[in-house]
Amino acid sequence: MTRREFLPALAAPAMPAQTPRRAQIAITLDLEMSRNFPTWETTHWDYEKGNLDAASRNYSAAVARRVKSRGGVIHCFAVGRVFEQEDVGWLKEIAAAGHKIGNHTYDHVYVLARETRELQFRFQRAPWLLRGMSAEEAIVDNIRLATAAMKTRLGIEPAGFRTPGGFAEGLSARGDVQRLLLKEGYRWVSAKYARHPVDDPRDAYMPAVMKASQPFRYAETGLLEIPMSPVSDINAFRSGRWTLDRFLTAVRRGVEWTIENGAVYDLLTHPSCIGVVDPGMKTFDLICDLVDQSRGRAVIADLDAIADAHPRPL
Repeated sequence: MTRREFLPALAAPAMPAQTPRRAQIAITLDLEMSRNFPTWETTHWDYEKGNLDAASRNYSAAVARRVKSRGGVIHCFAVGRVFEQEDVGWLKEIAAAGHKIGNHTYDHVYVLARETRELQFRFQRAPWLLRGMSAEEAIVDNIRLATAAMKTRLGIEPAGFRTPGGFAEGLSARGDVQRLLLKEGYRWVSAKYARHPVDDPRDAYMPAVMKASQPFRYAETGLLEIPMSPVSDINAFRSGRWTLDRFLTAVRRGVEWTIENGAVYDLLTHPSCIGVVDPGMKTFDLICDLVDQSRGRAVIADLDAIADAHPRPL
C-alpha cells in the first residue's frame, strides 16, 4: 500500500468486529431398538424397531431429566410402533418437560426405497401388511401412521422429521422425497450423515466432516436440512467397536469445534445403544459441561430452535 492509499484508509471509520454466531448444540435420541445391543448376537430388533425395552425407555427418560436439570433440552425421534405399548407415560413425561419428539416413521422404513422389498425387514417377513401399496405409498403411509399415533397417545404433533438411517448426501438426489416431506408439513429434515472413517486413531477428519455437517437448504425445494454430526453411537460402537473414552474424545472435539466456530452440532444417539455402553450418561454430562464452560458462546438447543436460526431467505 502506498502512502497516498494508506492515509485515507487510516482516516476511514473502523468497521465493527462481527460477533460470532452463538453455537447451537443439539442432543438427540432416536427412540428405537438396535441390532447387536445389548448383546452382539441380538438381531431380532430388525423386525420390531419400535418395541423399546424397559432399559431403553428408562434411559431415555433419565437423559431427559439429566439434561433438563442442567438447563438444556433434548430432541427425540420416535419410531411409531412404540405408541402401541401399554405405557407411554415416560414419553408424556419427556414432552411435558419441554423436550421435543419428532417423527421417525412408524416402522423405521427406508425413505429412499424405490421397491417395497427395500422398505424394512418387517415387510419382507409380512408383505401383506403393505396391502398392495407401492414403495412411495408405503413411505407416506408410514409417516402418517407415526403422526397419528403420536397425536393419539401423546396429544402432540411431531416436532420435525428424521430419516431412519443417515445418507452421505442427505436427500440431495431425491427431490421427490423432499417434496413428499414438504407436502406432509415438515419445514426441516434431519437426513444427512457425512461419510467419515471410523478407524483413524487421530480423528483428523473431524474439522472437515463438521464443516460438511452444517445446516443448509436443498436447492431444488428449499427444504432445510439439519445434518447429524459425527460420530454417532452406532457408528462408534457397532461399526468401529470403539471404547467409551474414544467416543467421548470425539464428542469433545466436535463440540469444541462447534463452539469455536459458532456452528451447529447435532449429536445422534440411540438409548438402546448408548444406554448399554454409557450407563452413567457421561456423554450428556460432557456436553452440558462444555456448554457451561463456553461462557455464553453456546446453548443446548432442539432442532426446531436450530431451524428458527436458519430462516428461509426472503
